[in-house]
Amino acid sequence: MTATKDPEPRGRRRSFDVDQAVETAMRLFHARGYDAVGVAELGAELGIKPPSFYAAFGSKAGLFERALQRYIQGEANIFARALADGGDVATVIDRTLALAARLYPRRDGVAGCLVLDATRNSADPDACALTAAAKRASREALRAFIATERPAKAGALADFLTIAMAGMSAAARDGADEAALTAFAETAGRAFRREMEAD
Repeated sequence: MTATKDPEPRGRRRSFDVDQAVETAMRLFHARGYDAVGVAELGAELGIKPPSFYAAFGSKAGLFERALQRYIQGEANIFARALADGGDVATVIDRTLALAARLYPRRDGVAGCLVLDATRNSADPDACALTAAAKRASREALRAFIATERPAKAGALADFLTIAMAGMSAAARDGADEAALTAFAETAGRAFRREMEAD
């Protein structure tokens, strides 16, 4: 992406790449959580001063929203990736859990899911509202997919998966490795299949 014009006086151009700035912020928020990353640190990492920061993003929450959108639209959207490969509900859910087990363990200082963990215990209502909306959308996508086969159980099974994924993300941030998460994912997948098949 090319730099865009800065809405500051005298028609000055931004001296930073907005797309790269969002990528950098996404990694910081993911690694440390929303509250632990301050505006001053963001400005230093992005190489911009506060006026340029606020002109580009409006607020820290505004940048976080952009970072969340980037994250959700990328490879970190585990359910969308699992769904793209096709299969019945149980197969796609097995694939979703297996992908989470592979992707959530710490790599390059980052563990877990940005959506699930970035605002855990956060005091910022705007940031919490953003992740809450993303979680609701994720749960609804799961519920709607499960409902294609088991509509009466879709809500309860979507809740089961949402809680399982949140637990996997939290465990990864606490140091759980891929082997431990894979064992859990397999157990959760078997439990999901049993509930799908039960009358």
